[in-house]
Amino acid sequence: MQNLLVDYLPLVLFIGLSAVIGLALMIAPFVVAHQNPDPEKLSAYECGFNAFDDARMKFDVRFYLVAILFIIFDLEVAFLFPWAVALKDVGAFGFWSMMVFLGVLTIGFVYEWRKGALEWD
Repeated sequence: MQNLLVDYLPLVLFIGLSAVIGLALMIAPFVVAHQNPDPEKLSAYECGFNAFDDARMKFDVRFYLVAILFIIFDLEVAFLFPWAVALKDVGAFGFWSMMVFLGVLTIGFVYEWRKGALEWD
């Protein structure tokens, strides 16, 4: 039983140190920050201007489209990095699989571009 506890000691120390650092980082801003409220600091900030309407108003669908496109291409990069690192190990099948994946994404991007979904008139 003693050996088991000694084996888990580094894990317990790591968790304890993480908790101490986390608490220190959460408490430090309250201790270090200047308490100097200003009306400008306390004002609502949304894209450089004050809120002027209901928060439940309808948004243009292009905002959602740009967000979805960002997520798609962000995921593409997330898949591309491990593939590039392991390119020698995946062989020809892995290479052509990624080319098909990139081809489908490229076709989708060209379709969106031709439909004019990325234009902000």
